[in-house]
Amino acid sequence: MTFLDGISLINFVKRSPVLLRALTPLAKAYAQSSGFRQLGLKYDDLLIEENDDVQKALKRLSPREQYDRAARLRAASQYSVLHRDASKEHWIKPEEDVRYLQPIVDQVKKAEEERAAWDTVKVDRK
Repeated sequence: MTFLDGISLINFVKRSPVLLRALTPLAKAYAQSSGFRQLGLKYDDLLIEENDDVQKALKRLSPREQYDRAARLRAASQYSVLHRDASKEHWIKPEEDVRYLQPIVDQVKKAEEERAAWDTVKVDRK
């Protein structure tokens, strides 16, 4: 785990139904008030691209997903320069904001961990 990975309590919260019920409305309100959807961005568009795992995951996206991501980032940059939000029809609705990149990042991390485990395996001869 690197500094950029951060600390996550998601597994702890998911195991506790009381915490999950209490924090879900807060998480939805936070996501709505953060403003990235008003710029036409999805949550995974905000992942730090300098991370090696994210770089590898971006290469695994389909050409259509790569194009859509680049278009969203370009449009958001333009809206930011103009100091305004996208028009209402370009806002991302919560049901459209699905995690398209994080599952691939998780696959990359798992493959890297597996590769590291195999690279350090010690073979005992009998």
